[in-house]
Amino acid sequence: MDYKEVLERARPELGKCKGCPVCNGKACGNLVPGPGAKGSGTVSVRNYDKWREILLNMDTICPGGERDTSIELFGKKFALPVFAGPVGLVQVHYAPKYDDVSYYEVLVKSCAEAGIAAFTGDGVVAGVMENGTRIIKNNGGIGVPTMKPWGIDVIKGKLDLIRKCGCFAMAMDIDGAGLPFLKGQTPPAGSKSIEELKEIIDLAGVPFIVKGIMTVKGALKAMEAGAQGIVVSNHGGRVLDGVPSTAEVLEEIADAVKDKVKIFVDGGIRSGLDVFRALALGADAVIICRPFVNACFGADAEGIKIYIDKIAAELKDTMEMCGARSLAEITRDMVRKAL
Repeated sequence: MDYKEVLERARPELGKCKGCPVCNGKACGNLVPGPGAKGSGTVSVRNYDKWREILLNMDTICPGGERDTSIELFGKKFALPVFAGPVGLVQVHYAPKYDDVSYYEVLVKSCAEAGIAAFTGDGVVAGVMENGTRIIKNNGGIGVPTMKPWGIDVIKGKLDLIRKCGCFAMAMDIDGAGLPFLKGQTPPAGSKSIEELKEIIDLAGVPFIVKGIMTVKGALKAMEAGAQGIVVSNHGGRVLDGVPSTAEVLEEIADAVKDKVKIFVDGGIRSGLDVFRALALGADAVIICRPFVNACFGADAEGIKIYIDKIAAELKDTMEMCGARSLAEITRDMVRKAL
């Protein structure tokens, strides 16, 4: 089975998602609940389109040999600089074939077996984090629990679960402040000051990744609070309309904080070529979400493996054709912006 067949099998199962041959956001629009974006629905489309405007500089006058796609992050070695992103309310945004628990049972294990890791989600129901951390623990701590920006009392309870699961890192999608279900929470949930974020990071006990950074200013504030990683992310366009794509802001953020904090990026990344583009612009690794859902709905664990193998093959091919033998050799001069 190849990835095309995985998508064909997924389409009847995906519910609100169309299972498009290319997941570019155009068929989803502002379908929320569903896999679409907020407001006009154009931000997820922009995320996808802007990676296509980063062109590759081919150079095959270089040493041959096997390409090394491995990366070390937070004391762990991974086969690829690719991580599966968190998604919540799978049965609401997609279809009831999977719920959050059954989806992560498959995703976390499949990613760990393939030598990468999955970010797991969070929600108003306590069981989402409880089950996510349990699944990560059962897979040797290879996973990144991702917490919403709740009030501090709720956060402390979730941190207890996170510390006990043995994860190598944790995350907070701080841009989740724009999600409707966070508004009106008691205690207050939503955006955090540097001081509030620092308190949370100090309590974490594991490397802390702040997801939802879209400006140099935001990256510097996350670092000031003590974050060891950031995710350049606009939440797939699901929390604010009218923002730039992640490809448009990654380079300037990386120039400001590279080698001071680990840099992840998400949003519209679909292929190994896109992974190469992101690393050339300064990211250490990428996060991909929607295509993993499609792969899982299409062929369960096998579908996830097929998608990961596809990404790996495309990345290795791009490295070979652009002259990079390892991820460290992927440099800015290997890409250019379209005129």
